[in-house]
Amino acid sequence: MRLGIFTALFPNLTLDEVIKTIKKIGISTVELGTGNYPGDPHCKLSFLEDDQACAEFQQKLKDNGITISALSSHGNPLHPVKEVREKYIQTSRKTILLAEKLGVGVVNDFSGCPGDSDNATYPNWVTTPWPPEFIELLEWQWKEKVLPYWTEHARFARDHGVKIAIEMHPGFVVYSPETLLRLREAAGDNLGCNFDPSHLFWQGIDPLAAVRQLGPAIFHVHAKDTMLWQGNINRSGVLDTKSYKDEINRAWIFRAVGYGHGAEFWNNLVSTLRMAGYDYVLSIEHEDSLMSVEEGLTKAASFLDQVILKTTPGEIWWA
Repeated sequence: MRLGIFTALFPNLTLDEVIKTIKKIGISTVELGTGNYPGDPHCKLSFLEDDQACAEFQQKLKDNGITISALSSHGNPLHPVKEVREKYIQTSRKTILLAEKLGVGVVNDFSGCPGDSDNATYPNWVTTPWPPEFIELLEWQWKEKVLPYWTEHARFARDHGVKIAIEMHPGFVVYSPETLLRLREAAGDNLGCNFDPSHLFWQGIDPLAAVRQLGPAIFHVHAKDTMLWQGNINRSGVLDTKSYKDEINRAWIFRAVGYGHGAEFWNNLVSTLRMAGYDYVLSIEHEDSLMSVEEGLTKAASFLDQVILKTTPGEIWWA
């Protein structure tokens, strides 16, 4: 297992500056955003038509010993407004084609969320089965919107030799191991997950148990933490809609690795990932509003270096 970084956290740096920054802390693997929510100027969909620019990009990475763990096009391909939805979909499809061209095997994405009808203008995330119209809406969303799109999109990715890793994220139809596995059962085994424990903590889902449930469905991993404040949870619950900038009053906030949960958890997570067959990349994602990017990245990398070192398997003397 090795460390990587999601370069979307460097929107104001050139690719050369990103490479210089990550090499200083010993990271040589990157996850690159291509559009939709993760704006990232370092990997361009125009590479699909510009072979020379694409070759120069690849050569620069190769010359610096940099590899790509995944491309990311997190968006809402189920958005109820056609023009918005089509933009997300086209970016995701082009990202798959670019991954094929670059020899990258994984594309990260969100599952998306439809509206409550064909005439809706906003997504509608259902969180309760009652009153009965909510469960009826949820069933309609999955039957009419979720399964048709993802069955076809997963087939498109498979035809181009690419796996799709859905990040389980509240607000979208896939937000838990159960919903991820439901989608995977319908769309096929080249659809799995980009495992981010930070989105599970605040839902009350044990990430270690989730890893055991998901097993071979884990294609990629984000390294990001969450801090929970029980006093605020008692007041507002975990479905807290306050601004992420209102840290003192929120029920939870995202933190750099190690600032929500300590070494014992992260040691156990890496060990459990190994037991489940995952031996790929821990891609650091920085969304800690209490730390600068430089501080959060440096501390997360140093922390995870020790975790990986401590959990590296060795030979068993009696085997």
